This record gives sequence, C-alpha cells and structure tokens, in this order.
Amino acid sequence: MTQLILKRLGLGLVTLWLVSVLIFAGTQLLPGDIASTILGQNATPESLARLRTELGLDAPAALRYVQWLKGFATGDLGQSLASGQPVSALLWPRFWATMALAAYAAAIGVPLAVGLGILTAVRRGSLFDRAANVLALTAVSLPEYFLGLLLILVFSVQTNWLPSLADTYPGMGFSAWIEATTLPMLTLLLVTVAQMMRMTRTAVLAVMDRAYIETAFLKGLPTRRVVLRHATPNAAAPIANVVAFNVAYLITGVVLVEAVFNYNGLGRFLVDAVSKRDFPLVQAAAMVFAAVYLLLNMVADIAAIALNPRLRHPR
Repeated sequence: MTQLILKRLGLGLVTLWLVSVLIFAGTQLLPGDIASTILGQNATPESLARLRTELGLDAPAALRYVQWLKGFATGDLGQSLASGQPVSALLWPRFWATMALAAYAAAIGVPLAVGLGILTAVRRGSLFDRAANVLALTAVSLPEYFLGLLLILVFSVQTNWLPSLADTYPGMGFSAWIEATTLPMLTLLLVTVAQMMRMTRTAVLAVMDRAYIETAFLKGLPTRRVVLRHATPNAAAPIANVVAFNVAYLITGVVLVEAVFNYNGLGRFLVDAVSKRDFPLVQAAAMVFAAVYLLLNMVADIAAIALNPRLRHPR
C-alpha cells in the first residue's frame, strides 16, 4: 500500500502540473487584462503600456509561467494585480468558507444517501424504490442554479423561512451561520444525494446477484439481513469511491451555487477574479480547486483498492 500511495502521489503531481499549464494558458486567452479594467475604456495606449510594464504583464508568457509555478510550489501565490494584497491573504479565508459549506452538506448528505441507497436496494421494485429513483433522476437532471432559484422561491419568497442570500461574516454565531447557509447546502444536497443514492443502490444490487447471496437466501435469511450483513460490506469499495467523488464535487462544484446565493466562498472569489481579469487570483483559485479534486480522487482510488482484496493482489 505504501508503494501504491507513493505511485498515486507521483501521478497526481504530474497531473497537477499539466493542469497548471492549462490554467495558465486559459488565463492568457481571456480577452482584455487588468490594465484595461483599471484604466477604463478612455485609457491611452501609452498609459496602458506603462501600467502593463509596472504590473509585469509585458514579460514573455513562458517566463511569467515559470515564475508563477515556482512561487506556487514554494507556497507564494503572488500578489493581486487589482489590490496589491497577497493572494494567500485573500484566498484562504474564502477557501475555508467553501470547505465549511461542503462539510455541512457532506455531514447530512453522505449518511442520508448511503442509507437511502441501501434501503432502495432492500425494497427493490417496491413503490418506495420507484418513487425514490424518479425523485433522484429529477434532482440530477436540474442544474444547480435552477434548483437554487426554486429553493429561494419556496423557502424565501413564499414562506420566508430562510434568507435568500447566504450573508456570512467573521465572528458570526453558529446558529446564524447555519440559517444563512441552509439554502445553498440544500441545493448541493439535492444533487449529490441523488447521485450517491443511485450509485449505492447499483453497487449493492450488483453484489446481490452473486452466488453467495443466493445461498444466503436459500438458507432462509431475511432480505434485510442479507443486504446489511453480506451485500453491503462487499459493496463498500464502489460506495467509498462514489462518496469521495461527490465530496470532491461539493468542494469544486460550488461556483454556481455560491454565485446564486452570494456566498462568500472560493467559487464566488473565482468568478469575481475572472470578471476583474486579476490573473494571479484566477490561477491560484483554479489551482486550489484542482489540487483538492485530485487529492480526493486519489483518496477514492486508494480506498477502493484498500477495500477490495482482488485489487490489492491482482493476478
């Protein structure tokens, strides 16, 4: 397992380097730059050229990429072109805000989704199973921003139960934070629970077709005990994989949700940085998203191998 983890870490670093090349190239393809944003439409070519020189935007792209990658590898994320502040001072508070929202959704969503997936597998073909699958397909089919707007309409506009904007601030009380972030949490929850539930159900039912499960039924064991004691432990590897992928989505797929609810997280931070053409902020936020996603995918891969002896000892 140690050799496997080291190998996955090496592949992850290579993948992260390739992602850094794509991110830097993508920022260079964005129309306009921070100089034209700061000076406005009436800026003269001379003033634009002078400001670009001051900000270092006139250096060759390859040199700027090497300097940026070297700084990122050593923990120096650079400075914001718009405000002159260190990127790390602006980025990390937003990152932890996004992590808090993802943890809130995961703490409710993971046990709920796994439990519903096992329950629908136990009651395969029942009315509950069909209704749960229809609702799950409906939730998966709707985009996040549309689900968010529906929740705002129901819980904020019509009933006034929850605030429509996730307005958080430093020093906010826990109960006030829960109330402010419940709607974006529910939006993330609807999508991820539906996916995890369906994949958990599929994984459990795939194990249910094995010969030893049929033997357990022939011995007279009840369905619930067969599913919980025999099928579910053997379906743990794919379930862990699905859970890890969806937790990664909770962290990296919040851009639209944070924009809809005006949540002060890393997704909104990235959107604001793109609109300002503040490339160091864009590159740092995108790299953090990529690193977290790769790390969680690596954890899912290692967990699946650790839980499956056939993968640990391939023929």
